[in-house]
Amino acid sequence: MYPLLVALAGRIASGVEPLLSPSEALEIASLPESATLDIVSLAGLARAARKPDAAFTCGIVNAKSGRCPENCAFCAQSAHYATNAPVYPLLGTDALLRRAEELAAAGVDRFGIVTSGTALSGRDLDALCESAARIVREVGIRLCASLGLLTPERAVRLREAGFTSYHHNLETSASHFPAICTTHDYAQDLETVRVARAAGFRVCSCGIFGLGETWEQRIELSGTLSELGVDSLPLNFLNPIPGTPLGSSPLLRPAEALRVVALMRLLHPAADVLVCGGRAVTFGAWQSWIFAAGANGVMTGNYLTTKGCAFAEDAEMLAVLGLREARA
Repeated sequence: MYPLLVALAGRIASGVEPLLSPSEALEIASLPESATLDIVSLAGLARAARKPDAAFTCGIVNAKSGRCPENCAFCAQSAHYATNAPVYPLLGTDALLRRAEELAAAGVDRFGIVTSGTALSGRDLDALCESAARIVREVGIRLCASLGLLTPERAVRLREAGFTSYHHNLETSASHFPAICTTHDYAQDLETVRVARAAGFRVCSCGIFGLGETWEQRIELSGTLSELGVDSLPLNFLNPIPGTPLGSSPLLRPAEALRVVALMRLLHPAADVLVCGGRAVTFGAWQSWIFAAGANGVMTGNYLTTKGCAFAEDAEMLAVLGLREARA
């Protein structure tokens, strides 16, 4: 085994943090593919040491779709690109309530309400807060909001309505962001994460891997997330959408994607690390390996505009791995 990996095993066993420096993470990322299993094993050990509890699941609803004014190069919902993504206004309370009930019945832990666009209009925010209050009252599932840029005033409204988590991805590192989006500044995304933390939300933020970024930029993103003190890192993997600028990009190979999961666990040993969009197409038959690589959660069900994994399939996978009890 490589000397750095031997030293890392000792740090995990002794509880030393941080487990890795950025330069060490880059060294591990550059190790040959023959080291992948060792890297994955160490990340799994770090998960077992820092996150021994059962894996958690979250599910989402695309509550307002399409016509987004942002030009994110990967996004099917951007108004700048011709895709087959659906377009519709904010879903009403009944539709959101049905989705919450579906997720709760499937044993899903968190319900993320996601809307397209830079931010909700005032009218839509009022309507969503009313819907959220009813969901909390009648279903009780934990609510996560993913509504774009956030102000302190809006954060207070959402907290009062019953949302406990706020999700806002940075998408990629600051140095790579101009190649991905030019319609808003990276600093606005950073500020939204800070506002969410200041409001007392559990904050969920990471990015999408496979956007043409380098390993240096992946580790740069990790450093930014550490500085922001996020609670949960949702790892997404590019599922190329025809009609977008990245529509012909290749999928990350499973071995590389597993190394991404492993390094994010090793760089953030105390945080939740969950695998979200692009899981099925990227990992394929190797999906269960994400837990060996350090993940302690998954997004289950469909994503915003693409298919995901069925609740029953994910529940069976988690039960087989001993991460959740089998559902009757």
